[in-house]
Amino acid sequence: MASLPAPPTTPDQTRSAALIAIGCGVAAALVILGLVGNIVVAAAFLATALVITSGLVAARRLFPASKLGETEPDWSVARTLAASSADAVAITDRAGRMVCANDRYETLFGGFPTPPGLPVDNTGVERLSSAGRAAWRDGSAALQRLVARGMPLDAMIERAGEADDLLIWRFRGTEELDLAARVESLIAGQTGDRLAAAGIMTALLGPDGRIRSANRVFRARAMGHEEGAVAGRDFARFLITDTGGNVHFEREGLGGVPLRVLQIPFLEGDDAPMLIVLLDEEAGGAAPAVGDSSTSHIRNLVSLMPFGMALVGRDGRFIQMNHAFARAAQVDPASPPLYPGDLLVREDKGVVADAIRRFAGGATHSTDLAVRLKDHPDEPVALSIAGARGLGEAAVLLSLKDNNEETRLKREVAQATKMQAVGQLAGGVAHDFNNILTAIIGHCDLMLMRHTPGDSDYDDIQQIRANSNRAASLTRQLLAFSRQQTLRPQVLQLPDVISEVSNLLKRLLGETVTLTVKHGRNLGPVRADPGQLEQVVVNLAVNARDAMVTRNARGGGTLSIQTMAVSAAEVRHMGSDILPIADYIALAIGDTGTGIPADVLPKIFEPFFTTKEVGKGTGLGLSTVYGIVKQSGGYIFAENNKTGPGTTFTIYLPVHTATSAPEPVRPRLAATEKPVDLWGTGTILLVEDEDMVRTIADRALSRQGYTVLTAEHGEAALEVVANSGRPDLLISDVMMPIMDGPTMVRLVRQRYPDLPVLFMSGYAEETLRKSIDIDNVQFLAKPFSVQQLAEAARALLAAQPS
Repeated sequence: MASLPAPPTTPDQTRSAALIAIGCGVAAALVILGLVGNIVVAAAFLATALVITSGLVAARRLFPASKLGETEPDWSVARTLAASSADAVAITDRAGRMVCANDRYETLFGGFPTPPGLPVDNTGVERLSSAGRAAWRDGSAALQRLVARGMPLDAMIERAGEADDLLIWRFRGTEELDLAARVESLIAGQTGDRLAAAGIMTALLGPDGRIRSANRVFRARAMGHEEGAVAGRDFARFLITDTGGNVHFEREGLGGVPLRVLQIPFLEGDDAPMLIVLLDEEAGGAAPAVGDSSTSHIRNLVSLMPFGMALVGRDGRFIQMNHAFARAAQVDPASPPLYPGDLLVREDKGVVADAIRRFAGGATHSTDLAVRLKDHPDEPVALSIAGARGLGEAAVLLSLKDNNEETRLKREVAQATKMQAVGQLAGGVAHDFNNILTAIIGHCDLMLMRHTPGDSDYDDIQQIRANSNRAASLTRQLLAFSRQQTLRPQVLQLPDVISEVSNLLKRLLGETVTLTVKHGRNLGPVRADPGQLEQVVVNLAVNARDAMVTRNARGGGTLSIQTMAVSAAEVRHMGSDILPIADYIALAIGDTGTGIPADVLPKIFEPFFTTKEVGKGTGLGLSTVYGIVKQSGGYIFAENNKTGPGTTFTIYLPVHTATSAPEPVRPRLAATEKPVDLWGTGTILLVEDEDMVRTIADRALSRQGYTVLTAEHGEAALEVVANSGRPDLLISDVMMPIMDGPTMVRLVRQRYPDLPVLFMSGYAEETLRKSIDIDNVQFLAKPFSVQQLAEAARALLAAQPS
């Protein structure tokens, strides 16, 4: 171990201290003599001072001190731990000085260079410097694929020490390459010689099929002498195949002893090396005997394999399984099962047992089976079975891939893909539905203009319009789920939002549910749409009320709402893989209901998933909440209460800082005070591909006194402009066939740069923001009423200079 030594005490310092002490003793003796007048007492006092001084000097020499006021840290524990680690470990302080390092570090880097100034590849020092700064800031950092003196490395850096004033640098060689190098050395060394003595030929091939290493019996059989240079030679050129499919060494010809070739892909990847084992096959298929020594080495070789491998005897029992196989099969390697079938579900046991008997009896080649483990019957795994020869009592070789992580990732990708597809579908459905609702609401408005509250049809028309507005709210839920709704974010305080919605919650929850609200201190501002946040709170509160009703027929319980500040340090301590390290304001909404079953909890935010009875839930409530929170830049988590019944939903919204650049938000069209008189004059060009929407908009604007020119798409609108001249206002749908609205507007603006434009669409403004980012343009979301369309047109025309 290398460490920083404590500064020694110099002889001059010791001598100076002794002279000062003797001088002080003589002066004190003279003072005593003058006061007492007794020379014996003064001499005794002087002698005592000299004895004490001598003792101090001796102690100073025997136990040299460190610098005054400093205590050298005891690094013995750290050095012992670092020395016992297989990784290269170094510790540096705040000043960037090396504190200590282990022997592995010295061997790896050829000495004790101080990180980050290490002998690594071109960009390695810069990457290490950045990672070191990140570790000081965040507590830890990691790097992959460093190259130091030709060896690939991974680096882990952690902040440590009682005062967080140290960095621990840990370097680890890439496992796969270390394993390949180890296997290569085993084959070329004594282990390969022992296998050779048992008649087992081994060779390690590179991804190009050329030999990297081989033991002496392979060299003797392939080249004619044990010192033959086979490294770098093409492995396939040493072998030939007869008409019966038997493999022979080319040098021995077709009359030579046939060979059994086993391929062991001990590393994954197309560029990974391949271990080849060749065995002589005797007449009748009997394998030559292998001694106990070679069997031991084969078992050691199997245990080294990083993928799941197991040996099975002719009686169908396990002989050996490595840790990778036990991990993939999810069994304890210290107490493995007796038969392979013990790992599987009942339906797969017979197929695997038959295959093992077939290969134990001399079947060639290999087979892959999709089997199901009894502990996880819903997730099939791949089991490879091959016959084994020359491996002692082992007759069958099993290979099981640990695909738990791969299965989890596939499931998450499939879920994300499904959610994205459903989101796109929801946005498209909402767009088409909004067009239909625009026509229904518009026709209702026109009919209401011809009927008065006393007419027989008035109430029916009002009922149609009310149901249409309910359908419009459903489309807003679909847009919220697909994160395509139009948000109006503001800088606000969460307690203000909770205060606004509290009275509504009390009416929704009823008298049997107790509402408790608690706000934390030092709550920073957040940036979100207050209306959408209120919808989130209401949805969660209604779900909580239903859960409490399910648990208690009278519906009693407690709904708690709490806000709190969560610092970046607390987030780091949480260790969440989802929540980035930052400052947040948390909103926790908890209930005392039935809780959520563990198998249901991962699905609650999926669209159309509901545990309510048929007809009592759309399955869009929580998915809408999730969409609003994510579109607001936040995160939401659900967990069952640990101290009692019920569930708590926690929402994390990032703290808004003054330096944060606000998103551009187009102002609302509706004025604070709506004009009473919506009558207007002028020419309006209306461009809409949906006939029903174009018809209702044409009639609505014509009734307000405007001259309306219509076109069904962008190219038709350009023809109208070319023939009729400049309109006073252009109203256009955004998404249209042949030519969309923004493209058409840009072409018209080349001729009339100051022409006001009103875009309308069934898609949310958020999804169209980039395409409609044009000057002097406003947006009207579908579905809209006749009055809203008239107000928008009047406001745009009134804003134009006369």
